[in-house]
Formats: sequence, C-alpha cells, structure tokens
Amino acid sequence: MKVEIWSDVVCPWCAIGKRRFEQALARFDHRDEVEVRWRSFELDPSAPREREGDLAEHLAAKYGVTRERAEAMHRQMTETAAVDGWDFHFERARGGNTFDAHRLLHLAAARGLQDALKERLFTAYLTDGEPIGDPDTLVRLAAQVGLDAYEARAVLSSDRYADEVRADERQAGAFGISGVPFFVIDRTYGVSGAQPADALLEALETAWAAAHPLQVLTPAGGAGDACADGSCAI
Repeated sequence: MKVEIWSDVVCPWCAIGKRRFEQALARFDHRDEVEVRWRSFELDPSAPREREGDLAEHLAAKYGVTRERAEAMHRQMTETAAVDGWDFHFERARGGNTFDAHRLLHLAAARGLQDALKERLFTAYLTDGEPIGDPDTLVRLAAQVGLDAYEARAVLSSDRYADEVRADERQAGAFGISGVPFFVIDRTYGVSGAQPADALLEALETAWAAAHPLQVLTPAGGAGDACADGSCAI
C-alpha cells in the first residue's frame, strides 16, 4: 500500500496531521507493507525567500483581524498541537518561500531520508524559528538528518528537483486538492485534513480491505455443512 501526503513545511495542521498519521500507522496491522511518500504543496508560492515582519502580523493582515486575534489563534493552535506532542512557538517563526525545502525533500526521498527531513523542517519552522527559505539554513538542516551537505548545496545551486516539485503540485491540482494536509491511499482514496488517528486508521483499513478482498475457496466436494440464519437443522 502506498500513502502519499501532500503538505507544506510551514503548515501547522500538516505537522499535526503527520503525528496523527504516525499514531494510526503504528496501530495498523499491515504497517510494514505501507510506503509513505511526502508530496510538495506550496501554500504561498509567491512568498519571498524570507518574509519581513512576524507571523502574527502576517496572519492579521491576511485574514483582516487584529493582532490580538491573530495571537489568540496561535495560542489555540499551540494548545491543539501540544496534545499530539508538538511544541509550537509561532512568535519565533520566520516565514519564507518553501520551494527549495520541497526540492530537498525530493533529494531526501532518493536517499531514504525523506521522513526524517520532513520532521526536521517542521520543527525548524514551527519550534526553532529557523528561516525556512534560507539556503544555508536548509543545507544545515539537511545535514543534521544525514544528507550530504555538499550534495544538498549542489541541489539548491541548480534547478534539480524543480520539475518533481511542480509535478507534485500539478497532481494536487488534478486531484482537486486545495488545502493540506491531504492523504492519498493507492491513488484511490483521499482523506482531507489532519483527521484524528482513529479516522486515519479506518481509512487505511478500508483501503487495505479493498485491495485484498477475501477469496472464499470451495472444495471439489462443494460447500461444507454450516449453521446460518440463527439456527441449525439437526
């Protein structure tokens, strides 16, 4: 079974969704047969490499609310995330363009380190206050999870994996994905949003059952004796 997750590294609900999916996967009987792939989605493709002003100011301007309301929204999100083990610090966040982060995630996928880098990027932005669009920062973060720093820098100095990021985004459009996180199972089932772990587990079980229907074998002698309809003929 293959699970593809469209998300952005500056999306708090995506980080929460990651943790809830991990909880669901840990309870899934066939978890060792599940391949997970993170797909690219930019919430703001036009964002500068590093955004000026703090996140509360940006949020207030985006939604036309007061700064106080924006800060209250951040506090509520922080409390929600804490239930799933995240320690968000929006006051530290340094927003920016995430295209290069997504390119490095494709490199990490090729090296078997995609989930580790995804986790590190979430923590870097949502907890540590790292500038998520800064190339030097991205190279350092990539090296921390085991990627070769020289290769990571070479990627960011070129256009490598740009086509792969754009392909993910085109596929998201084809699926009608307009918000993230969005989970796609075997290109057949879609789950929108950071659903509770129970709901994600149910989706995994439904997809598995559909892909592995029970095959009833009838011996050459025909069906065996059985009870049915609440009774037995004796």
